[in-house]
Amino acid sequence: MSLKAFHLLFIVVSILLALGFGVWELATYRDGGATVDLVMGSASLVAAVGLGFYLRAVLKKLKNVSYL
Repeated sequence: MSLKAFHLLFIVVSILLALGFGVWELATYRDGGATVDLVMGSASLVAAVGLGFYLRAVLKKLKNVSYL
């Protein structure tokens, strides 16, 4: 596996984990109402969006590098 493929896989997994944690924290906030759950869930979703922009930038920068 090339460094490019590993990096892209790592970013995608990070996005999925951030989305999952954000949804979980917001569901916990809905059930319990603790402010920290709302803050952590929102921050995690913002991080997932930021990682999406980072993924797009990496793909654009490395478009001429092969996956092998």
